[in-house]
Amino acid sequence: MSAAGSSNPEYVVARVRARRGSLYGDEEYRKLTRMGPAEIARFMEESTYGAEINALGSRHGGVDLIEYALNRNLAEQFDAILDWSEGSLYDLIARYLRKFDAWNVKTVIRGAYTDADQSAVEVDLIRAGEFDDRRIRRLLEADSIDAVIEVLEDTIYGEPLREAYAEYEETDVLVPLENAVDRAFYERLLSGLGGDEPTRQYETFLKAEVDFRNATNALRLARSGADIDPAAYFIEGGDLFTRSSLARLAQNLDELVEFIGDSQYGDELGPALRELEEADSLIAFEHAIDGALLAYGDRLGTIHPVSVTPVISYILAKERETENIRAIARGKEAGLSPDEIESELVIT
Repeated sequence: MSAAGSSNPEYVVARVRARRGSLYGDEEYRKLTRMGPAEIARFMEESTYGAEINALGSRHGGVDLIEYALNRNLAEQFDAILDWSEGSLYDLIARYLRKFDAWNVKTVIRGAYTDADQSAVEVDLIRAGEFDDRRIRRLLEADSIDAVIEVLEDTIYGEPLREAYAEYEETDVLVPLENAVDRAFYERLLSGLGGDEPTRQYETFLKAEVDFRNATNALRLARSGADIDPAAYFIEGGDLFTRSSLARLAQNLDELVEFIGDSQYGDELGPALRELEEADSLIAFEHAIDGALLAYGDRLGTIHPVSVTPVISYILAKERETENIRAIARGKEAGLSPDEIESELVIT
């Protein structure tokens, strides 16, 4: 389909809600934490991942099979949503799914930086964005960060990456490049949305996502004590921070926590902030942010049940399922206990 013509949210939301009912719940995750990789693959084969496990099982095994099946299923699920969608709904969903292009760009850049094997990079790619197979292949074949940027010259990431490359060369850290990718994605995502009240509510959700990303970045900086300009991490588009307020608050963890707690997100993030103060656990806070964003999207979806928001909420929930299963498989491979693995999951 394309963005031309009328929108069809009633049909798409109905299809998405049917699929959401098949997502794994807390009990399934707890079962998986007590299985080995082969058992996890068999469990997946008996669920919505059956086609992918069967198709890939002759070429891959163990955690690789699980990872490839997860990523293929995710891409096929989201491709189906685009196939169902028409008009402005298609445009809004396609914009959001470009987050996986951004993910893939950062993954390839990290691979080039660490001189990782091509197959090790490919297993982490999620082909659910706009990039076609030819561009993905060219990115995988790029043997340096400069070559990666060259492949992206005609995309929204080309110019920002080229501008950030000089700082990367000076510092030999990936932060400027990764931040350039995120900024390019969110700038395109939030530009020119306009539209009716449901679309404005969707814009509110996207701004919350930017706010949560900025909050996480600020907390990482505040805890690190590193001599890094916090403004370099700032992503435009949210409501919670300005560039100057982020730079100031990132210098003092206590002030930053108090600021977030007193904000419009205090109810959603309050428990996580308390855990951050008591247990000094940034990982738990980041998981809570992911859970809060899911809950926030679900709540907006009840306000406008026939709009793009329930679709985006499903995309987030499906992405979270994929990341949880991946974390379980990798945790088992690393020899972690079920309790240790469960602490790495986002369960709502």
